[in-house]
Amino acid sequence: MEKEVKAVGRKAPIVKTNSKLKEYLRKPGSLIMLILIMLAAAITVGIMVYLVAYIVIRGVPYINADLFAWKYNSDNVSMTPAIINTIIIVAMTLIISVPIGVAAAIYLVEYAKRGSKLVKIIRVTTETLAGIPSIVFGLFGFLAFVLALHWGYSLIAGVLTLAIMVLPTIIRTTEEALIAVPDSFREGSFGLGAGKLRTIFVIVLPAAVPGILSGVILAIGRIVGESAALIFTAGSVAAVPWGSGKFFLSSTRTLAHFQSEDTSFQS
Repeated sequence: MEKEVKAVGRKAPIVKTNSKLKEYLRKPGSLIMLILIMLAAAITVGIMVYLVAYIVIRGVPYINADLFAWKYNSDNVSMTPAIINTIIIVAMTLIISVPIGVAAAIYLVEYAKRGSKLVKIIRVTTETLAGIPSIVFGLFGFLAFVLALHWGYSLIAGVLTLAIMVLPTIIRTTEEALIAVPDSFREGSFGLGAGKLRTIFVIVLPAAVPGILSGVILAIGRIVGESAALIFTAGSVAAVPWGSGKFFLSSTRTLAHFQSEDTSFQS
């Protein structure tokens, strides 16, 4: 009896494969689409492997201790100040933008009246701001923080500019994540006697964490790769800010600015 069961189990994958082949033969269009999809996937993976291998092979010989020196100069072209500045700017930007963005999304989904004109206007505004080029945010930060507030090229000017820039992305992704949470979760919580605030923080937000994290990751990617906005606000000094007397008013530059400036210098 056990041998018969094992034999049937072995035949099952063969039967499924034969049925799929017959189905593809009956529908040549499906077979063509399958081949095209597999070819596209193979090309994508091949290009990614080639790029990674190219970067590693060409870049490893140039890695040395001077590249990670604490102080930057034209001889060692150290990346350490840019790496530390990037981490500081990402952390400070998220500390400012994430609570505001999540709170705004909670208001739009949980407290604002559904279908109201105010919600529609806010959504259109956030979508419009999300599509504005970063150079525009940089010019705004230059006029508002560098000139109007007399902060000069500083860390805080760059952080506030980036926080304004990524705020629409965080609001929209968080809002979509909250909308995706079924209303039955809220109704069940209310039925058990929980209040509005407790339902949001205990039931709704934990269920929406994956969507919120996706927005935060998108924001981090935009912050790390940003150079245009920081050129007008944070400056271009390749030094760790806490080495000077004024932390928030020190001029800094990130990895994106470091790469663009050193590439243009070498070319």
